[in-house]
Amino acid sequence: MPIEIDQHTAEFIGRHRVARMATVDAAARPMVVPVCYAFDGNHFYTPIDEKPKSVAASDLKRVRNIKANSRVALVIDHYSEDWRELSYVLVSGEAEIIEPEAGDSEHARAVTLLREKYQQYRSMAIDQRPIIRITPRRFKCWKPAE
Repeated sequence: MPIEIDQHTAEFIGRHRVARMATVDAAARPMVVPVCYAFDGNHFYTPIDEKPKSVAASDLKRVRNIKANSRVALVIDHYSEDWRELSYVLVSGEAEIIEPEAGDSEHARAVTLLREKYQQYRSMAIDQRPIIRITPRRFKCWKPAE
């Protein structure tokens, strides 16, 4: 069941371009990577794209971690030297790897959302690569008191 968020939070998520995704392995060792993402109001999607990688997609640490422990966190933040403008959204959720199987409408929809948001993905074959789907379980929003 989707978690409802207010319009301000939805706009903040939609306006930002990069999140940091935290995963943990089976031994609870954490790992954080910056990710590009799309949010459809129910799920976050982040591709295993074609930027240079030293291992195959299925061997990436974040993928192995998700397969071992599906709990993840995303931080989408805004930094400013004027600390009255600081803010972030922390998303706790469950992740799953979605493979590009024929007829998978969710994978195709995720590809469309990602290509609409990021011009760089329009020329990448993300339709042929795995996508990480994150189902939010909790949102925490923070900004300084006004």
